[in-house]
Amino acid sequence: MFTREIIDDAFVIETARLELRWPRLADARAVERLAGDKAVAEMTAQIPHPYPPGTAEGFIYEARRANADGKALTLALAPRGRRCELMGAISLRRSAAGEPEIGYWLGTPFWGCGFATEAVRALVDTAFTHSEARAIVASVRVVNPASRRVLEKCGFHADGAGLLPFPARGGVFPVDHLRLERRIWESLKGWTNPLFVGLAVRERTADAACLVSSAEPSPALSGGEP
Repeated sequence: MFTREIIDDAFVIETARLELRWPRLADARAVERLAGDKAVAEMTAQIPHPYPPGTAEGFIYEARRANADGKALTLALAPRGRRCELMGAISLRRSAAGEPEIGYWLGTPFWGCGFATEAVRALVDTAFTHSEARAIVASVRVVNPASRRVLEKCGFHADGAGLLPFPARGGVFPVDHLRLERRIWESLKGWTNPLFVGLAVRERTADAACLVSSAEPSPALSGGEP
């Protein structure tokens, strides 16, 4: 799906306030704590609640394997300069129609400060820069307007509605489909808010101890992984 430099666990995307990096086994406890929050899990298709012990390790292993195989890209969200702290996760994988589909979740302590928007914009920029994707799609539960607003602020537009299975929720739920074409992304690049101008993609090893104090709205997308 992506160029070779992305399928390396030293790959990092830096924004003004975030670092998007490969997930690590050391993240497991934070994944269980943050993703296992009912407010986060209930908006996603795959995150169980209650969150079974040991599930996080399996998620991290599978995410790293898919990253290395180039089949998907799942990145952990951390505060810039404090990479050991986990805030959430964001991913791109093939939809049923074969298009790149974005999904994400953010722990509730970090809602309300625009971090989800910052992360989505960064991954969208990376996807269009390092792949030949013509569009990126997303699906969000109709009862999750905050996540829909995150996508709209990143240039996504409505692309219909439908029903999708939510295995972790035990049923089928109504969703809004959204879409961002490459041509729209290219036209919006010149309008980027200064908050995001500092986006830089780097390959380097992880360092620094981490601590974070705050971060966006109700950012859990239907495609979000555990």
